[in-house]
Amino acid sequence: MKTRERFKAIMNFQSFDRLPILEWASWWDKTIARWREDGLPSSLQDRYELCRHFGMDIYYQHWFPSSLPGLPEPSCHGAGIISTLDDYKKIRPLLFPQDKSILLDKRVFSKWAKEQRSGDAVIWFTLEGFFWFPRRLLGIEPHLYSFYDQPELLHTINEELADYHIHAINTICEECQPEFMSFAEDLSYNNGPMLSEEHFDQFLLPYYKKLIPYLKERGILAFVDSDGDLSKALPWFERAGVDGLLPLERQSGLDLVCLREKHPGMRFLGGFDKMCMSKGELAMRAEFERLLPVASQGGFILGCDHQTPPEVSLQNYRIYLRLFHEYAQKAAC
Repeated sequence: MKTRERFKAIMNFQSFDRLPILEWASWWDKTIARWREDGLPSSLQDRYELCRHFGMDIYYQHWFPSSLPGLPEPSCHGAGIISTLDDYKKIRPLLFPQDKSILLDKRVFSKWAKEQRSGDAVIWFTLEGFFWFPRRLLGIEPHLYSFYDQPELLHTINEELADYHIHAINTICEECQPEFMSFAEDLSYNNGPMLSEEHFDQFLLPYYKKLIPYLKERGILAFVDSDGDLSKALPWFERAGVDGLLPLERQSGLDLVCLREKHPGMRFLGGFDKMCMSKGELAMRAEFERLLPVASQGGFILGCDHQTPPEVSLQNYRIYLRLFHEYAQKAAC
């Protein structure tokens, strides 16, 4: 099977020849710096050059910008850049770019689309989600208060964000038909979601309901990307029509076997506990064994449950890849 055919077979719960070998998120700069000291050639700079060097399948990702250069920066981590609807109106000219040349580089996409058409690559894209983006503007704590104190502001932001996303989807679909996309949300932590189901239904669901059908009409699977324990929020996203979740952080307590039993039609990506990768072959093999039964069922693309941490030596990463290839074959059905 070629890369694109394999992805579609797995996502459709059909027979496949092996699992994809991939790192769905770009590596941390600190991890790459560590590996340079371990002997990784300095000539390898590009994310996809590194993928090819490590013998991985190519999954091209494009992250759509939701703002223009010149948008004010927060004063510190977690701070916001607006507090009121009037503040939002002032920065509005710097949000939601309409110029297609800003949204994507056609020269890059021409190359990507050619590989995709030949079956040798998968293309996916990321949009800032309806929890993520207002938080970026308001700041972490003020955003949580805004569900109670400034509902009009939240709806205004998300209504305009949804319209922008439709423009972004149309723009990328002029160049190719992506296999899937992700909404960047990060709305959970290790004790569960940071909002109630009531607030999800009021402030996020209407905008998912607007976009998900639009994606499905174009044959694009919709994933939600959130760290933390998403098990409680998973049924909410099912109601919204979301097709899959990533990255399924093991340290948050997520049990992929349990998730699959309760949500048999949901697709998953990730799930491999990054914390075991520095502990050697036996620990990594045990983690692959844990995930193998679900991987064999289809609908699950195994991968690191976040970016590979810098504690992982290049030697251990190569062991991880060797085991990944072994279990990718074992999972074939």
